[in-house]
Amino acid sequence: MNVIAPPPPVLVALDDRNPDRLNVRLKQLSWTTVTVAATAWVCTFGMVPAVLALCVAKHVLVAIVTMGLGVDAPRDSSTE
Repeated sequence: MNVIAPPPPVLVALDDRNPDRLNVRLKQLSWTTVTVAATAWVCTFGMVPAVLALCVAKHVLVAIVTMGLGVDAPRDSSTE
């Protein structure tokens, strides 16, 4: 009886095209920490400042995530 075997796993490797990768990740981590700490501090002022701080923090954190995903990175024409 033939058994359908799953395909072999795809090997994924991260190349090091950007030598400043660690620096970018550390900046992301530090800006995220500053954003969360500032939001927590503003939340101690009351309900209205807390809502405003959370709205601003949401937008800042989404911007940090999109920067990390490389949405703003220029396209490489050789990979297309």
